[in-house]
Amino acid sequence: MNLPNRLTIFRIVLVPVIILVYLFPYAAAGIEPAAFQIGSVRLSVINLIALVIYVVAALTDALDGHIARSRNMITTFGKFADPIADKLLTTTMFLLFTARGIIPVVPVIIMIARDTVVDGCRMIASANGKVVAAGMMGKIKTVLQMITIALVLLNNLPFELWGIPVSSILLWCSALVSFLSGAQYFSQMKEDIFESK
Repeated sequence: MNLPNRLTIFRIVLVPVIILVYLFPYAAAGIEPAAFQIGSVRLSVINLIALVIYVVAALTDALDGHIARSRNMITTFGKFADPIADKLLTTTMFLLFTARGIIPVVPVIIMIARDTVVDGCRMIASANGKVVAAGMMGKIKTVLQMITIALVLLNNLPFELWGIPVSSILLWCSALVSFLSGAQYFSQMKEDIFESK
């Protein structure tokens, strides 16, 4: 197994690690995690640990793709596992935030629904021998999601100090761009989807 694929697997392994760190019943175990007070914002060390793990996972995403392309190490496994690892990471983080009541559920539903539609389109494209390239909106969506997740883990710092809800704004922007990119994929594939064979 080559290095890019190992990085992809490592990213997948980090997902349950983040879940454990974020959802571990610290109070029941008699552990009180430390927290920092920055102005009016309280930031738990648990969030910081989860942020570090998340950033490492996000960096492996950029690194494995760069290595695979620059060294001509693109494999079928990589094509299959890399997008799954990305979606596992981002979707898990958004679901964790929703479960804690930190973010609303509607934008998360929109993003998950978009991914489901896109995966369906890709399956149809693959069955018809076509390749649907990732569009610019899809890439913008990924960047917005990654920044949103980092800001949510930081309790919207530093913007919270000025009363600017940047994490919430970016969350809804992520949902909007997700919807638009999903519509774009669907539009590209509509002839195949509605074929009358």
